[in-house]
Amino acid sequence: MMPKIILASKSKVRKDILKNHGIDCKVFPSNVDEDSVKISLTKEKASPEIISKNLAELKANKVSNKFPSEFVIGADSVIDLDGKVISKPENRVQALDILKSLNGKTHNLISSVCISMGGSMIWNFTDKAELIMKKFSINELEEYLSKISDEALYAYNVYQIEGLGKSLFSKINGDNDTIMGLPVKKIKEYLENFA
Repeated sequence: MMPKIILASKSKVRKDILKNHGIDCKVFPSNVDEDSVKISLTKEKASPEIISKNLAELKANKVSNKFPSEFVIGADSVIDLDGKVISKPENRVQALDILKSLNGKTHNLISSVCISMGGSMIWNFTDKAELIMKKFSINELEEYLSKISDEALYAYNVYQIEGLGKSLFSKINGDNDTIMGLPVKKIKEYLENFA
């Protein structure tokens, strides 16, 4: 019998992705200080992919220490613009600045997932999607942001790909679940080995 699954995240989107793929889980946020980890790893010249992987593992391991006999899923997503991590905005001014920096450019969205048990990682996976943003005027970007709720804005790294955010891009190469923060197909493949 498969152990219980805990999602080490308060992300409603990630919980919904799991649920939509038939994976029931309890939620227990890790409350890892992501900003200090990102700052530390950036100083060490870590790539956006390494930062994403490290954060996913930290979250999973931290919660796994509290629930050692259960599968704990930790996940993290970062925007990689020319090798630099773009973090989630803390307010709408920052959100506009991020959109300006992505405007007319190609960037990668990296989503990492880690499954831990007994306080240690037992599996991980990282996926990448490439997004090419159209060129917009500042007024158009401001208008786009005015249509996005706070909840969506802060949960989706500035753009809500399954909603209005799709209109920002001329081309998207990659998996929608990865862009929303959880490469769930690979998680399912791994978990099915224990069913």
